[in-house]
Amino acid sequence: MLKFQIDCLLEYRVLEPTEFIFQVEASKHPWQNITNEQIDINPKLERLQHFDRDQQCNRFVRLSSVNVQNFSLHYHAEVETNIPARPLDAKEHAIHELPAETLFYLAPSRFCESDLLERMAQRTFGHLHKGYQRVQAICDWIYQHILYESGSTDGMSSAKDVLIGRAGVCRDFAHLAIAICRALEIPARFVFGYMPFYEAIPDFHAIFEVYIGEQWVLFDATNMGSIDEFVRVGTGLDAKDVPFLSFFGQAELLNIEPKIIKVN
Repeated sequence: MLKFQIDCLLEYRVLEPTEFIFQVEASKHPWQNITNEQIDINPKLERLQHFDRDQQCNRFVRLSSVNVQNFSLHYHAEVETNIPARPLDAKEHAIHELPAETLFYLAPSRFCESDLLERMAQRTFGHLHKGYQRVQAICDWIYQHILYESGSTDGMSSAKDVLIGRAGVCRDFAHLAIAICRALEIPARFVFGYMPFYEAIPDFHAIFEVYIGEQWVLFDATNMGSIDEFVRVGTGLDAKDVPFLSFFGQAELLNIEPKIIKVN
């Protein structure tokens, strides 16, 4: 089991009364245990609500009718994780073998147009042995053929855009991998959270997971860090399904510092 300290600071300028929904809290997932956590809002705002979905796998903080010029949200947590060992011999499942709850992650989504990438997926990966090694081959191909470049995409870029432009950031790498996996009839979903980057600017990190060998298995096509050092925050169809912030009104992000430190 690994232990981590999380300190996530978000600072905003509010231009009119605005509703905020944050997803920054560590997930209450079977692979991780939250031993301590707190959220501080400065200045203090009384209209704060906590809620969740997917059996607390996705947890949210809602701030209603924020009408101060500047405010900050500071999330602190201590989390223990125990991500399972890599199942190198895991096999893919035929559709009739899949649990019903995984079928949802076979369909195309806003940023993962698996239906448009089916030919590419079959031509490039269809001949490979089905299982863990094929998913890893997808990660390796993306790492080798897609340039990791900040600013090369935006919040509207999809897996198809990344494949055409041959550049993106972590969420784009995850979207492309998910789209290819779904095109090959492998259930795949988007995961984001905290990961230590010892030589990079702190930021949220996006990876993905697939259902093989009767379990969900995490993968990261960016090779930016160790899967074992990942703390999950959100799990969904794609980044649109689990944004770290949704807001209704007018606001400007001034600063973002999602830091994580390994303590053992």
